[in-house]
Amino acid sequence: MLISLVIPCYNEEAALPFLYEALCDVRSSELAFGNTFEFIFVNDGSRDNTSKVIKDLASSDKDVRYVFFSRNFGKEAAMYAGMEAARGEYIAILDADMQDPPSLIPDMIRSLDSGECDIIAARRVTRKGEPKIRSFFARMFYKLINKMCDVEIADGARDFRLMRRPVVDAILSMGERQRFSKGIFAWVGFRTKWVEHENVERVAGETKWSFWKLFKYAVDGIVAFTIAPLRVATYTGMALALGAFGYMLYYFIKAIIGRIWTVNAGYPSLLCFILFIGGLVLMALGLIGEYIGRIYVETKARPIYIKSEDNLKQDT
Repeated sequence: MLISLVIPCYNEEAALPFLYEALCDVRSSELAFGNTFEFIFVNDGSRDNTSKVIKDLASSDKDVRYVFFSRNFGKEAAMYAGMEAARGEYIAILDADMQDPPSLIPDMIRSLDSGECDIIAARRVTRKGEPKIRSFFARMFYKLINKMCDVEIADGARDFRLMRRPVVDAILSMGERQRFSKGIFAWVGFRTKWVEHENVERVAGETKWSFWKLFKYAVDGIVAFTIAPLRVATYTGMALALGAFGYMLYYFIKAIIGRIWTVNAGYPSLLCFILFIGGLVLMALGLIGEYIGRIYVETKARPIYIKSEDNLKQDT
């Protein structure tokens, strides 16, 4: 059986030799089970020598296939391109930095072979080695999005997973441009089994995920899979409108019974109230703008990625 391993790459020239060696060990261990492999490297517009390293691997190993993007389109697009190019009955996605341990793949294959599930997904049980502030916000994100969404996204879930062909076909059928794969993996359903592992440090290189990029990724995930923020803005507006009506009614009654007086010192509090309401209005408009912006991007129907080079037609 052919198994496709999809590896998105962005500036990973230092890590790729270590990863390739580990993948070769997995390939050798699976020969006894009659399994063959293809390694699909997707170069997401790297600025270092990642493309050269991949081409060198491909020149000496017929199982190495690759897709090079014309620029950086992001990891989501790279995963989509790799799954689109995959020919195997089983398809896995794993990072190039070795934080997704290739040594787990043989056990994942056995689990799929058993027929108990359709997806074997990796989940970190610890965040040891991560900055505490990042770990805190990551946990808060999962709690928040699971309260808002109809599907559950497991805390610590990674993109590292092994899937049957029907699962991948279902994922590829979702052609949206603004992709949030963790949500898509959960949305398509299928029977999923979780493999838990400790956090693993990068084997080489530096992380590409700054706090700001992770924040934007979290916003993309929330906006892509729930309209709850719009409902929050609506409910907040209704609550403020009711509060303002009650406040007006209170002063109307006081005026009728003749117990109202003028207090010039109330202007600062009135200004703060107006600024508060104005801030909420702008926040609501910003939320609406996020959704409208995504509608605008989707209606243009631009391709998810543009490739500049590949070797996919070889040995087909």
